[in-house]
Amino acid sequence: MSDTTSISAQRVAQAPHGAQPGYRTLWRWHFYAGIFVMPFLLVLAITGTIYCFQPQIEPLLYPHRLVVAPQAAPRLPTNALLARAQAALPAGARPLRAHIEASPARSAEFVFALPGGAKESVYVNPYDGTVLGTLDVDRRFMQVDRMLHRKLLLGKPGELLMELAACWTLVMIGTGVALWWPRGGASLRAALLPRLNARGRPFWKSVHAFVGVWLAVGALAFVLSGLPWTGSWGKQFKALATRASLGAPEGAWGGGLGLKSSLPGKAAAQTRAPAGAAEHTGHDMASMPGMVMDDLPLPNVPWAVGAVPVPHSPEARAQPGAQDSASNARLTLDQIVAQMHGLGVQSGYDIALPTTRDGVYTVSYFPADPKEERTVYVDQYSGAVLKDIRYDDYGAISQAVSYGTSLHMGRYFGLANQLVCAAISLGLGALAVTGFVMWWMRRPALANGIAAPPRERAAPPMRAWKAGLVLLGMVFPLMGATLVAVWLLDRAAFGRAARLSSS
Repeated sequence: MSDTTSISAQRVAQAPHGAQPGYRTLWRWHFYAGIFVMPFLLVLAITGTIYCFQPQIEPLLYPHRLVVAPQAAPRLPTNALLARAQAALPAGARPLRAHIEASPARSAEFVFALPGGAKESVYVNPYDGTVLGTLDVDRRFMQVDRMLHRKLLLGKPGELLMELAACWTLVMIGTGVALWWPRGGASLRAALLPRLNARGRPFWKSVHAFVGVWLAVGALAFVLSGLPWTGSWGKQFKALATRASLGAPEGAWGGGLGLKSSLPGKAAAQTRAPAGAAEHTGHDMASMPGMVMDDLPLPNVPWAVGAVPVPHSPEARAQPGAQDSASNARLTLDQIVAQMHGLGVQSGYDIALPTTRDGVYTVSYFPADPKEERTVYVDQYSGAVLKDIRYDDYGAISQAVSYGTSLHMGRYFGLANQLVCAAISLGLGALAVTGFVMWWMRRPALANGIAAPPRERAAPPMRAWKAGLVLLGMVFPLMGATLVAVWLLDRAAFGRAARLSSS
C-alpha cells in the first residue's frame, strides 16, 4: 500500500507544467483560495441565481397576495387602503412603509411594526379594499434568500465570512488564469476548449479550466460590484468615498441638509442648516442621531445615499404639548403620492412614513436604470421638498457602483441581464463542484492531510505576485490578515509534509 501511495505521489509531482518555475506556488495559493471559497461559492451561486429572478418568482410564490385581477373601477385612495391594512392587524401596529405600484395587476403593500417587534407586510386589493393576506418581512422567501447571500443568516459573523470569500475569490481568479495560461507551445484555441475525450482527473481539470477562463471576466465583475455592499469593507469604502466627495451627494453627512419637518408655527429658517454648515462634514452634528438611510425600513436603498443621515428636530422634542396639533396638520399619503407623480416618480417606489412628529416622508425610487434613481425627503406638514437626490448628484464612485449594482442584480437590461447573471452564478457553482471533485480524486495520493499541492524547492521570486497580494491585503485589511494567517499556517503546519511530497 505504501509503495502504491509513493508511486501516486510521484505521478502528481510530475503533473503537466510541474517543471515551470512558479507553477506549483501559484497552484498552492489557488488551492488554498479554492478550498476556502468552495462552500461559499455554492451558496452564492444558488442564492444569487434565485434572487436575479425575483420579479418572476415572487408572484408565483404568493399569487393570492401580490396579484389581483385588473378592473375598470378606479383604485381606492392610498390612505383608505392603509387604514384597511392597519385594521387587519393587532392594536398597536405602526405603519412604517408603503409600496406604490401603478400596475393594475399588483396589490397595494404596506409594512407595519407589530407590538412584539416583528415587521409584517399587509397586501390589500386596491379596487375593493379587501385584505389579501400578510407576510412576515424577515421570513419572506426572497428576504431569506438575500440574507443567505449576504450573511449566511448568521448576522455580522456571516457577513464577514462572505466578505472574506469574495476577497479570496479574487485570488482564486488571478491564480486560476495564470495556471491556465498556455505554455510550452500550446495553442490558445486548444486551451479555450474542454478535452471531452479525457478521462478521470484530466477530464475534470479540463472542464474546470474551461469554465473558469470563460467566466473570469464576469466573475471578477461580480465580485467587484458586490464588495461595495459588504457590511465591513463596503461600509468603510462608502464612508471614504463620501469624505473624498466621490461617493455620496453633497450634504450627505449633514452639511446643508435640513432634512426635518418644520412644526406648524416654526419659522422656515429653522428647518435649514445654518450658513456655512456645508463645510462641516464631521459626525458630531446635533442633527445626526445615528440613524442613516440604510437603517430605514426600505427594501432597497441606492448605495450612494445609504450613509445619508436621518435627522430630527431637537427644538420640536422640547415641546411636549405640540404633538397633537402637529399630527393633525400632517399631509396624507395620497398627497405625497400626488406630489411624487408631479415630480415624475409614478410607480415602483417606496415611502418610509414619518414615525415622529418631526420626521419626514422619505421616498426611495430604486429602478433598473441607475440614472432614474431618486431619493426625496418631504416635510410631513408643508409638503416642502427638503432634498431631491438624483443620479447626477452622485459622485463618480457612486455612479459606477450604481451601474455595477444594477448589472450585478440582473436588472439593467431585462431578461438578458438575468440570464447572463444566472450563467455566471451557476458557472461559479460549477467551479466549486469541479474543484471539489479534483481535490477528492487526488487527495489519497498525497501524504499531507488536506492534499495541498507540493511546494517548490527553489521557487522564483515572483515579486509581481507578492506585490499584488500585499496590495490586496492593504485594500482589504480583513483579507490581508487572513493572507498572513494562511502563509504562517502553511509554513508551520504543512511545510514539512509539502517538502516530503516533492522530494
